[in-house]
Amino acid sequence: MIGIAIFIVGLVLNIHSDSVLFKLRKSTDRGYSIPYGGVYRWVSSPNYLGELLEWLGWALATFSLAGLCFFIYSAANLAPRAVSNHKWYRRNFENYPVTRKRLIPYCF
Repeated sequence: MIGIAIFIVGLVLNIHSDSVLFKLRKSTDRGYSIPYGGVYRWVSSPNYLGELLEWLGWALATFSLAGLCFFIYSAANLAPRAVSNHKWYRRNFENYPVTRKRLIPYCF
């Protein structure tokens, strides 16, 4: 049951984070800008965090080797991408929030 709950939290987070990016893209003519709102308050890549929570929830819900492998594979791909995204934002925006973490709120 906990796995399903984590999966749903990740799904909602992923959808909401993508929605913030979509609205941001529609509202600016300048190209790139800093996303705000939702979990973007704390991390640079909340959509990646949402996807990782989905796979973690799936792994716990199915209690399978395949689920665990999908989670590990996704983490191995998304964590470095989150680091790259965070560096890009900090390099391209002087006013980028300094308290924002890469992928995990208050931690990483």
